[in-house]
Amino acid sequence: MAKATILLTDDEPGIRRALREILEFEGYTILEAEDGEQARAAAAGNDVDLMLLDIKMKGMDGLETLEHLRADGHEFPVIMLSGHGTIDTAIQSTRLGAFDFLQKPPDLNRLLISVRNALDRQHLATQNRRMRRRIGNVKEMLGESEAMDRIRETVRKVAPTDARVLITGENGTGKELVARWVHELSRRASATFVEVNCAAIPEELLESELFGHEKGAFTGAIRQRIGKFEEADGGTLFLDEIGDMSLSAQAKVLRALQEHVIVRVGGNQPIKVDVRVVAATNKDLQEEIEAGRFREDVFHRLNVIPFQVPPLRERREDIPLLAKAFLEEMAGRDILFADKSFTPDALEWLSKQEWSGNVRELHNVVERLAILVPEPAITAASISGLMTRPKRTSAAGTAAVEEWVAAYSDFGVFKEAAEKTFLQHQLEKHGWNISATADAIGIMRSHLYTKIKKYDLER
Repeated sequence: MAKATILLTDDEPGIRRALREILEFEGYTILEAEDGEQARAAAAGNDVDLMLLDIKMKGMDGLETLEHLRADGHEFPVIMLSGHGTIDTAIQSTRLGAFDFLQKPPDLNRLLISVRNALDRQHLATQNRRMRRRIGNVKEMLGESEAMDRIRETVRKVAPTDARVLITGENGTGKELVARWVHELSRRASATFVEVNCAAIPEELLESELFGHEKGAFTGAIRQRIGKFEEADGGTLFLDEIGDMSLSAQAKVLRALQEHVIVRVGGNQPIKVDVRVVAATNKDLQEEIEAGRFREDVFHRLNVIPFQVPPLRERREDIPLLAKAFLEEMAGRDILFADKSFTPDALEWLSKQEWSGNVRELHNVVERLAILVPEPAITAASISGLMTRPKRTSAAGTAAVEEWVAAYSDFGVFKEAAEKTFLQHQLEKHGWNISATADAIGIMRSHLYTKIKKYDLER
């Protein structure tokens, strides 16, 4: 592989000459500039992989040059050099996107390590961009457990077909990710992947969302609108939280599944659609069928290829891999987290937790730790100091809960009362910050807004 091209920008010829000799000895191709304007011209006319940039220069200084380079669209890493460095200057450089900040004259070993690290980061970023373009920005299904191996193998077998897929699993296990990979590895990958969260859309609007509506179909329908089935024509329609869909909407979905035809709300013209349907739910649909809340014929139409995505407690061996991947993802987005890492005892601590919110909860916790732990190494001790796990319920608390439960004879009424109480508590706990509350309890903001309206919750 060809060595990288490095642009040296410094107004002192002696510094440029010394750096050139060191870096050419390491096999790098060197370009030189003596001020900011020359640096911008060199960057515009050459494929630059890395830049060493002096801060104190005649005319445009290094910080101004860096600002202009970023404004010009150059993303290569920049190592700042200064003979009179201060903490404020270093912080300002970092905020502008500098990779590192070195004092002049730089220590040889420190310089070469920084150059190698910057180029490695650039290489990884380039690979990631290429990969994202190739797979449509879909994240990898991470995990080395037998359960994840089985899911990946099944996805590879099923994706090339048009078979309908039903994905089940607890909240936060990654059902949407499985759905996206079914689409990405299918013959429909170049077409649209359309997602509908059936639980986040009010019942009275869901049919319009799915099938569209004609002008004047209802109050507020001031123009014709196509629905998600038409939008996904030729591609994949992902019906998330299908267990929350109303029975009337299920009846219309059944017709679409059987006949590949829809009718817009307020219309009578049949519209042919070619859509592969992938559905997901965190509910036991057999129980929903027995309770009369889900149609058995719809279940059998959807459940051609079933996927069961396991919770984290059933694949604990994947937790260290996931935690490290989430940390690397943060480092890729923000240089502030570039030196963060988990110690072995920290990964062991994470692996022993229950993770009721599964992968989504683990991701949130990793982000919290990366931000709040000041040291580069995240240890078990630093985690336990920041994490609060649920406390055991006292005997008195248990008795109070049992008394509350005994006041209800209907399960549906009890379930709604419990949900309302839980949401009210969480909203107050997070100061009625909708985004923070939704992230904490693992649901979408739109779903939370729907619940607030449903239960008339007020601050």
